[in-house]
Amino acid sequence: MKIIIDAMGGDHAPQAPVEAAARAVDELGIDIVLVGDTPVIEKELAKYKYTKERITIAHAPEVISNHEEPAKAVRKKKGASVVVAAGMLKRGEGDAMLSMGNTGALLSAGLLIVGRIKGIIRPALATILPTAKGPKILIDAGANTNCKPENLVQFGIMGSVYMENVHGLSSPTVGIISNGEEEGKGDELTKKTYPLMKKAPFDFIGNIEGRDVMEGTADVMVCDGFVGNVILKTVEGMGHVIGSMVKQLFTKNLKTKIGALFVMDGVKDFKKMMDYREYGGAPLLGTKRPVIKGHGSSDALAVFSAIRQAERFVSTDVINCIAEKIKYDVMEENDNA
Repeated sequence: MKIIIDAMGGDHAPQAPVEAAARAVDELGIDIVLVGDTPVIEKELAKYKYTKERITIAHAPEVISNHEEPAKAVRKKKGASVVVAAGMLKRGEGDAMLSMGNTGALLSAGLLIVGRIKGIIRPALATILPTAKGPKILIDAGANTNCKPENLVQFGIMGSVYMENVHGLSSPTVGIISNGEEEGKGDELTKKTYPLMKKAPFDFIGNIEGRDVMEGTADVMVCDGFVGNVILKTVEGMGHVIGSMVKQLFTKNLKTKIGALFVMDGVKDFKKMMDYREYGGAPLLGTKRPVIKGHGSSDALAVFSAIRQAERFVSTDVINCIAEKIKYDVMEENDNA
């Protein structure tokens, strides 16, 4: 198996992608292609010990920054690392692609270069959220801000397939994020999506409210990209704030410092559960080949987790499973609703 990594994307590039790659090739037994400025990557690789023949470099002298218009930059910058990586993936020179760089550029490269699975209307970002009942998936987490009911149904199908194959859940439950549990609650999009979800080929449990997200009420939580991105950023911020508040409380005085010693193991477990670095990246579900978006601030641990996630994505044949399941005609069901 070969994973293609955009080594120039992210706040800690190329250090984090290179360090993670050096670790992954031996621990996971895979091959990796690092895409980016060859001299820069070679200099970074020299710092680590790894099986030399398992890592190769594909030269890409350009980078798409967060300040550029994504689709335009993807079309114009043929030598950008994310563009070169996507081209390699399309040509079958690797089994999956990972980037921590510009989200819009990766989405554009996924759509314009890698392409969509036949029948998929819009690919969607699916991110793992830590909940009281274990990891659950939120889809869409930011790829599509304006959606139609049939988009959300396909998000549910893709998310269900991913959770079943990658996380080993039998018949994952699917819910729509809304402002009330009743079928009649929600905005126009939610109301029109609900009856289609009831007919879709997955275990639909109805609407779920914002308070249910971190409870883990549904295995797959479906929404448009605007709502999903707000939820994702809220959860990330909540984790940081809670960690900071707990630290302040435990260092308040001598008594609290002593008390902290008795609960420190639990605090560490909670911190690990809320740490995005443990969960990898967000797969762009719906593309012809596996594309994964890593967090922009990913360090080496986060990138390694994303590489491990990519390996699991490929080995469980998610793409073909989605292609088979998506034959369900959403548009026809919408016409009959």
